[in-house]
Amino acid sequence: MTNQNRLNGKNAEGKRNSKKRYVTYRKASEKKSLRPPKAKETVSIAFLGGMNEIGKNMTVYEYGSDMFIVDCGLAFPDSDLPGVDIVIPDFSYVEKNAEKIRGVIITHGHEDHIGGLAYLLKKVNIPIYATKLTIGLIKGKLEEHNLLGDVKLVEIKPRDNITLGSFNIEMIHVNHSIPDAVGLAIRCPAGVIIQTGDFKIDTTPVDGDMIDLPRFAEYGKRGVLALLSDSTNAERPGYTMSEKTVGESFELLFRKAKNKRIVVATFASNIHRVQQIIDVAQSRGRKVAVIGRSLENLVNVGSELGYLNVPEGILIDINLIKNYPDEKLVIITTGSQGEPMSALTKMAFDEHRKVSISPNDYVIISATPIPGNEKMVGNVVNELMKHGVDVIYEKMYEVHVSGHACQEELKLMMGLVKPKYFIPVHGEQKHLQKHASLGIAMDIKPENIFIGSIGNKIELSDDCIKTLENVPAGEIYVDGLGVGDVGSIVLNDRKHLSRDGIIIVVATIDSASGSVVSGPDIVSRGFVYVRENEELMNSARNLACRVIDEIYDSNYHDWNSVKTRLRDEISRMMYEKTKRSPMILPILMEI
Repeated sequence: MTNQNRLNGKNAEGKRNSKKRYVTYRKASEKKSLRPPKAKETVSIAFLGGMNEIGKNMTVYEYGSDMFIVDCGLAFPDSDLPGVDIVIPDFSYVEKNAEKIRGVIITHGHEDHIGGLAYLLKKVNIPIYATKLTIGLIKGKLEEHNLLGDVKLVEIKPRDNITLGSFNIEMIHVNHSIPDAVGLAIRCPAGVIIQTGDFKIDTTPVDGDMIDLPRFAEYGKRGVLALLSDSTNAERPGYTMSEKTVGESFELLFRKAKNKRIVVATFASNIHRVQQIIDVAQSRGRKVAVIGRSLENLVNVGSELGYLNVPEGILIDINLIKNYPDEKLVIITTGSQGEPMSALTKMAFDEHRKVSISPNDYVIISATPIPGNEKMVGNVVNELMKHGVDVIYEKMYEVHVSGHACQEELKLMMGLVKPKYFIPVHGEQKHLQKHASLGIAMDIKPENIFIGSIGNKIELSDDCIKTLENVPAGEIYVDGLGVGDVGSIVLNDRKHLSRDGIIIVVATIDSASGSVVSGPDIVSRGFVYVRENEELMNSARNLACRVIDEIYDSNYHDWNSVKTRLRDEISRMMYEKTKRSPMILPILMEI
C-alpha cells in the first residue's frame, strides 16, 4: 500500500476502506446524542399594577439581563382612603433592578398610564418612549415636578421599531378615547408577545385612522406566544359604538338648547370629544370657554401639536363669558364624575367664583359614571335640577361612548392574533374572569390562560407558562407633597376620627407632689357639641382627675401608664354613656 493510499483511507488495491469509514461515522453520531437538549428560551412578566383593578397600569418585561417597563399610571382614591390625593404603584422592584431597566414605553396619555411617571423618575432616571401627543402630556407632568430637563424623551409613531437590550418592540396603532394610542408587539428570543394597551375597534374614528388590524393579523400568522389584552368592557356584549355617534348627538342637543347657555362636562383627556363640541359650537355660531386645569392643559397641548383644530377666535377666556349672551356660549368643563372639587360640582353648589348656574343653562354630562361614582354624579344632577336646569346625563341620549372594546371586538382581536397563551389585563376580577371565558370560547386552552394579581411574576416559554415568586408590589399613597408617608395606621386613625371624632385630655402635673396644677381640660372635636353636653364633659374631667390621683398615689410615675389608663377609662365611660368610641388623646405636662 502506498503512503498516498494510506492517507486517503484506501486499501492496497486502491479501493476506499468502507468499514473504517463506517466506524468513524458511528462515533460521531454517538457524540452528538450525548449532547444535552437545548434549553427553551424564556421571558418573564411582572405585574406592578392594572391587575384586579382599573388604574395605575404598570408591567415589567424581563429577558436575561434586560428589562423594560410598559406604562406607569396612577389610580384615584376611593372613600376608604380619606385625605389621599392619588395612588401610585410600589416601585421597589424597579429600584432593585435599576441597572437592568432599558426604558419605559407609554401606550397612551391617560392618567392611569402616565400619572405615576414623575414619581418613578425621581427614583430611577430612565428614557421614556411615547407618541407625539403622549410626550406632550408627559412634558406637562415632568414640568410640574421640575424634571423636564433631566429626562430623555423619545418620540415614536406607529410601525416604528425600537430596541431595548434583547427586546425589539413595534408600535401598532389602536383606537381609544385619546389620539396616538398604540399597542405593542414585543419580540425577544423567547417569542412574540402582543400587548394591546387600551383599545377599541372604531371603523369610523373622528381622526380618520382606524386601528391597524392587518398588522395584528400579520403577527398572528407568524405565531404569537402570548396576548395581553384590555378587559375593561369584557362584560359588555356586542361592539363599542363609534365616537362619531356622540357628534351626531351634540348636533341634536345643541339645537334643542335653543337660546340657552350650554355647559358640557366631559373627561379632561378626551380630545375627540372636545373637538366635536368645538365643531358643533362653531356651526351654531357659539363661542367656547374651557374650565378646569387638566382640560385647559389638554386643549393647549392638543392645539400646539395639531391634534385639535380650533378655529381662530372661537375660544374665549372664562373671565369674558359675561360679555356674551347665553345663546352664544358653550362652556366645556371637568366634573363628569361628580368629583367634589371639580368645576361642575362647584357650579351646582353655587361655589364657583366665575360661573353661576341659572334656569337658562342646558347641562350635558358627556360621560357615564365610573363604578362607585354613581352617587356623586347623582348629587350633582339633583343640585343642578334644583336650579331649574335642564340636565342631559347617562343614557338619555348618546352623549358618551366608551374607549374600550366590547366582547365581539375582544374576540376578534384574539381571532387575529391567535396566541398560545392568553393573559387578560386592565380590569377588576370580574372583568378578567369574563375575558378569560371569551378566550375559552375562542378555543384557547384553559390551562394556557393566566389570571393574575398585582405582584405576580410569570415565566413564558414555547412549552409552558408558570408562576414565579411574587415581586414587591402594592399601593403607595400620595398626600400633598408626601409620598408613601401615609400608611395603614394613619388611614385607620383618619377613619376613626371621621366616624367618632376625638377627645383631648390636657393636664399639667406637679412632678414633686403629683397634684394636678392645671386641668384636666376636656376638648371635643367631631364627637359632641360641648355646650350641650356639659354634664358628660364634667364626668370625663372628674374621671381624669381620679385616674391621675390614683396613679400618683402609688408612687409609680410612668408617663405611658398614665396615658394608657386615661385612654382606657375615658373610652369605656364614653361608650357606656353614648355607645360611641371617639379617639382619646391624653396630653400630660409635668412641671
